[in-house]
Amino acid sequence: MPDPIDWGLALPYYGAALLVGYALGSIPFGLLLTRIAGFGDVRAIGSGNIGATNVLRTGNKGLAALTLAADLLKGTAAALIGLQWGPDTGILAGLGAFLGHLAPLWLKFRGGKGVATYTGVLLGLYWPVAAAFCGLWLLIAATSRYSSLASLGASAATPLLLAYFGQWQIMELFVLMTVLVYVRHWANISRLVRGEESKIGTS
Repeated sequence: MPDPIDWGLALPYYGAALLVGYALGSIPFGLLLTRIAGFGDVRAIGSGNIGATNVLRTGNKGLAALTLAADLLKGTAAALIGLQWGPDTGILAGLGAFLGHLAPLWLKFRGGKGVATYTGVLLGLYWPVAAAFCGLWLLIAATSRYSSLASLGASAATPLLLAYFGQWQIMELFVLMTVLVYVRHWANISRLVRGEESKIGTS
């Protein structure tokens, strides 16, 4: 039988993991990088989102790629830092990073859609499924040319893949995170149903 958790000792670590993850996740790289590059406020163009897909609408592919990498790696960094104190703190730090990207305090809780950070957390916690996520995303994106559909499809498969590999604790986290990805993509889902969603490479 597993040892019972000493909540008096564990809670400060859990709280710290969540807060450190949130602080990392809430760094709005898309907003910062576009301003540094002289493109102004990325929230004033396209979808108004701070993520890489909207940064791409500036016409600067390098800047979009840098945003994607930064948003992904902040999720990975949070998870890896948390894992230094055990799997539970790794999961909580990853969740914090994802929530920080979705709802950063300094942007009045108006953040991005979270797919890059979702992938980064997955990379930090269980890289084989992160690799599968990227493969699925690329396959769906290449065949449909819809970034949103690729994100929705790959994220829907993620909890199933984690269950297949027996990663039950991580799977529970990604069930929650996948639901939040779908909530954040609700407008995209509506446009996909109506046939009005923008394809990759169009405005």
